[in-house]
Amino acid sequence: MIHKFLLFGFLISFSAFSFAQKTSKAYAITGQSNGNFNWSDIREIDLSTGKVAKTIFESGKTKFSFETSLAKQKINSGDNNSLPTQSMVAAAAYDRKHDKLFFTPMKIGELRWLDLSSKPGDQKFYAVQDQLIKTGDLNDEANQITRMVIGADGNGYAISNDANHLISFSTGKKIVITDLGNLVDAQSNNGISIHNKCSSWGGDLVADAYGKLYLFSAPQNVFVIDVQSREAKYLGHIKNLTPTFTVNGAAVVDEDNVAISSANTFEGFYTLNMKDMNAVKINTAGQVYNASDLANGNLLYQDKVRNEVGTAQLVQKETIGNNIISIYPNPVTGNQFKVTFDNARSGKYDIALTDVQGRLITTRRVNINLAKQSETVQMKLKPAGGLYMVKVTNANKKSFFVDKIIID
Repeated sequence: MIHKFLLFGFLISFSAFSFAQKTSKAYAITGQSNGNFNWSDIREIDLSTGKVAKTIFESGKTKFSFETSLAKQKINSGDNNSLPTQSMVAAAAYDRKHDKLFFTPMKIGELRWLDLSSKPGDQKFYAVQDQLIKTGDLNDEANQITRMVIGADGNGYAISNDANHLISFSTGKKIVITDLGNLVDAQSNNGISIHNKCSSWGGDLVADAYGKLYLFSAPQNVFVIDVQSREAKYLGHIKNLTPTFTVNGAAVVDEDNVAISSANTFEGFYTLNMKDMNAVKINTAGQVYNASDLANGNLLYQDKVRNEVGTAQLVQKETIGNNIISIYPNPVTGNQFKVTFDNARSGKYDIALTDVQGRLITTRRVNINLAKQSETVQMKLKPAGGLYMVKVTNANKKSFFVDKIIID
């Protein structure tokens, strides 16, 4: 059943935290040692070198608490039969805004997360039990969740192996899980189906700043997914990987490059260039873990979008403004916000709310004639949470003010 949900009633917006500086850090799901195929540990990896920066969680060693949202039941470290990563993990996504690492054990239909702000050596895990990820019999490999990412809109996305379930989930205080339906092959795929086990199962997801998802399958194929239409378009086969290297983890390194890992070989990590699909090995000294998944908060083409919408100079602050115009509240929690003109020249101004790709959400013309005048901008339909732009132009249509605003 395809559930209609608020994600697609509105335009895609760019997550507030996607403007943060990109990082070479990623979280990897690994075994306990090189040669171990029990993917239950969480480590921080430096993608520029492939080295482990620190170990976040080791099953059987790290102290933890595990709380379920339904029963408010707490499980502590002594019960190793209830490890948060039991039945192994092949899908994880880092939520930069809330500093959470979301994941789903392969044989448990539960969305779980690790609070990365918790004290080192005493990790706090949580699970949503009242809204399970329902993809079918999880003993069947086809139904297991092996791909996950946080999109540019701040929502999480996950895909079952057989691509018959595109799952979305919110990441705020109230977690809502939605099955958006099956993926659809683009006509240009020439028989390479997103549903085919030999070409397209397994792997990982990354997101770009335009709202698209990119699926890197274990058999080394790449697809781009339009979330709104659920269409999966085949982009090509990854070059220069050995035949035994299954692609199981992926994380964005920079504008055009993605780091990829394998759960089944010990070659280390590669950097894949999205322009030509060439993979180059990252030379790593010391121990290299096989990784069933990689996750970080970077987006592909982030700088390109920033430059296209003229926001290259924006920095990550709650409010950015000049000494004439300010916006409040910011973030916006309701369906309106105020724009205050402080000693602006009298005259007519146009206030426009757009997404970061420049698409208009609402506009209002105001007549300013007071030294300190505040005007309310009402949104008929509150858009999906994320980052938007407020632009003010004067009577000559000259840009007078540009600022970002966050809508929760």
